[in-house]
Amino acid sequence: MSFQPVIVGTGLVGWQFLKSTQESQREVFEAGAQLQRDTEYFAENIGSIKTAEDLVSDLRLRRVALGAFGLQEDINNKFFIQKILEEGTSEPTALANRMADERYKSLTNAFSFDSPLGPRTSLSKFPEEILSRYRAQEFEIAVGNQDENLRLSLNFERNLPEITEEGTTADTQWLRVMGTAPLRKVFETALGLPSSFAQIDLDKQMEVLREKSQSRFGASEIADLAEPEVMEKVIQSFLLQSQIQEFSATSSSQVAVTLLAQIPRTSLFG
Repeated sequence: MSFQPVIVGTGLVGWQFLKSTQESQREVFEAGAQLQRDTEYFAENIGSIKTAEDLVSDLRLRRVALGAFGLQEDINNKFFIQKILEEGTSEPTALANRMADERYKSLTNAFSFDSPLGPRTSLSKFPEEILSRYRAQEFEIAVGNQDENLRLSLNFERNLPEITEEGTTADTQWLRVMGTAPLRKVFETALGLPSSFAQIDLDKQMEVLREKSQSRFGASEIADLAEPEVMEKVIQSFLLQSQIQEFSATSSSQVAVTLLAQIPRTSLFG
């Protein structure tokens, strides 16, 4: 049986414990036999991959490639993934650019099968670049099997700074966040936004996110929100808001059960 991360408590208590033990827990987790086999196979074989078809034709390589970007659910969508990778991102009409989920674009850019210089798979640093993401994602999944909110918090802490390193505009960075479901979930929950928020105009969404982030966290741009101290404030707010929502839902259910229990148990027919 593979090692499962130890989670003590929920919400902020669980987060503080996880943060204090994460390094040692990840070392044990990454030493697991299955993860070791997957990573060794990828490192040994990815250099020979020259086309998107080569990649998707190998289940073990495909699993690591998709897993590194949190796209595990697409493991059986071979032709879909192949098409995204082959089209690249240079053309505005490319499939990856038309997808609402920004993770497909990140996957496509990482491999660059559309590049005239050839894919990045032959670069010496490429295997570890992908495997570092894969190991982190796998650990987060294991945490999520016990507490999904802690998984989202780890993902947020890892991915938000990556967006700022791309050298894109402030608006583009917000669009990346809005187009990445796990990151969006953290912000919307932390800011107390309703489920209907995603239905309004994109420009208005960005305006609201900026205004509320400035008001609550003292920063309105991703570059500032990705600073460690500010990011921790966002995560703490997310976890607290999540607990409040869960408590409210539980309390409502308990009230309903109590009211039902008070109904006289007499026949409807007297």
